[in-house]
Amino acid sequence: MKVIKIETKDDVDIEAISRLLEERAELHAIDLINWDTFSYQPKVHFRIAHNGKAIWLKFYVEEEFILAERSETNSATHRDSCVEFFIDPLQDGNYYNFEFNCIGTTHLAYGPDRKDRSFIDAKLIKDQIKTMSSLGDKPFEEKGGGHSWEMTVVIPAIVFSHSDEIDLQNLKAKANFYKCADDTSRPHYLTWNAVGTERPDFHQPVYFGNLVFE
Repeated sequence: MKVIKIETKDDVDIEAISRLLEERAELHAIDLINWDTFSYQPKVHFRIAHNGKAIWLKFYVEEEFILAERSETNSATHRDSCVEFFIDPLQDGNYYNFEFNCIGTTHLAYGPDRKDRSFIDAKLIKDQIKTMSSLGDKPFEEKGGGHSWEMTVVIPAIVFSHSDEIDLQNLKAKANFYKCADDTSRPHYLTWNAVGTERPDFHQPVYFGNLVFE
């Protein structure tokens, strides 16, 4: 997948970033069901770009149930209505797992696999990563009846704190994009790039796809 570069002023805000993604970036689907046990398929898409200093993402979700109980950084956001971006920026086998629930609470760690991971400092996450959700930022219990929501995310390169000065310009990385919601009434596990494990497991860098940054 190609990640386009969008030139901007240094002081561009997240609302402007959201609009630029709409105007310039291609829409991609997170729509693969790899595990038949979990057959529910919400409608999920995303756009991705960068400006040389940060990765920009915008997610679009339509699902029957939404849940946002976690509001603390590095909590178990995957149990809520959650979108995820796993990236190995240096293709060295170590990856960052960005997991955002639908109100923008962020879980972020680094390492080579599911068991061997180190949390990124919560203060760095709060200071640097920006999120804007159409559902706001306050936690809530599960709501049914069908819901649509969007979220824009800005990930500055400085957040890749275990990697030496990541340069997004011309970067070639490995990555995957996911949608899950473990604790909802319709749990699901969708992926952008296919995952060939017997059970749902997003921590599988061997199944990451290719990202090529302009």
